[in-house]
Amino acid sequence: MRTKTKSKIIKAGVGLAALAAAGSYFLYGKKNAKNREVIAGWTLKMKGEVLDKMETIKELNEDNYYKAVDAVAARYKKLKKVSATELKHMVKELKGGWEHIKKQVK
Repeated sequence: MRTKTKSKIIKAGVGLAALAAAGSYFLYGKKNAKNREVIAGWTLKMKGEVLDKMETIKELNEDNYYKAVDAVAARYKKLKKVSATELKHMVKELKGGWEHIKKQVK
């Protein structure tokens, strides 16, 4: 393997490790219990709102489910306490749950 390639791989690994460390500090550091509560609070509320929207959908299919998730996410996008990155991950998680939901619907 070439030296430049090795160097790039090492830098990428160090960068990922730094991100992971920052994330774990943000969520699990001694002084950051409040951050965990804020993140958990809005994510649980968002999931609940998606469930509420699902109850109003006449024909529950993938397209309508994704529209419901997007509609709820649009509201959370306006909140100051929700970062764009966190919201993106939550939307991905919720949309990823469609496969499980689909099995329950049938």
